[in-house]
Amino acid sequence: MAQLAADETGLPVKADLISRSQTIPLKFLLGILSELKRARLVKSHRGLEGGYELALPAAEITIADVIRAIDGPLATVRDTSFKDLVYEGPAEGMLEIWMAVRASLRSVLEHVSLADLASGNLPPDIKELAANYGADERFPAGSQ
Repeated sequence: MAQLAADETGLPVKADLISRSQTIPLKFLLGILSELKRARLVKSHRGLEGGYELALPAAEITIADVIRAIDGPLATVRDTSFKDLVYEGPAEGMLEIWMAVRASLRSVLEHVSLADLASGNLPPDIKELAANYGADERFPAGSQ
């Protein structure tokens, strides 16, 4: 999606170009593009001049939209709805923790658009969160 957002030709982008540019196996990419098309985030065009393009302006598509289209909810637990999760005893507070995790993910991923990503101009609060993470000694560069 970032590749499509960064494209300035105004022409559909061929899947093999995206595949090579992003080092994504073509067959795998075509599955992803199919999911994105089903979610109405991309449009496909057939023929010699065919390819893929964003279905909406890049500024109107968030990273959360893309992740949801491909993977579903931003934070899943046991592949079930939060309303169906039950924790008992000392683990009873886990539901609230999972809800907070989802809210935290949303606060970042719904705040960054494809235009932000493609331009390299991430919102200041996102940059600050990343800098704070990078400064945390518990998580050396490259670790989780």
